[in-house]
Amino acid sequence: MKAMSHFLVQFSYASASIKGMIGQPDVDRAAEASAMAASLGAKLLGYWYAFGEFDGVVLMEAPDSRVAASIAMAIRAAGQLSRLETTVLLTMDEAREAMRKAAAASHLPPGEKENR
Repeated sequence: MKAMSHFLVQFSYASASIKGMIGQPDVDRAAEASAMAASLGAKLLGYWYAFGEFDGVVLMEAPDSRVAASIAMAIRAAGQLSRLETTVLLTMDEAREAMRKAAAASHLPPGEKENR
């Protein structure tokens, strides 16, 4: 079984969405988001409101980036958010594998000449 990929989703609500949530504060936004993600094969691991640059943060696992992209598209199409950013997260094992591959890469920084 293939391991699921993890994604950090940061978002800000549109003004109309905030007004609607204030008018209906008992609606469980996390449950609604979780159901939508599940309908596309993903799972929400956490849903938090935040202070600062974003109104909320979601930690999600999905089979691959295509599924995460489809979720982002569906959310954006609904028009309820003013901003949405999805970041792919790597496990430490994935990061170490990337580091090993980077160490083996043949790369010349701009301006350097290859010595042959």
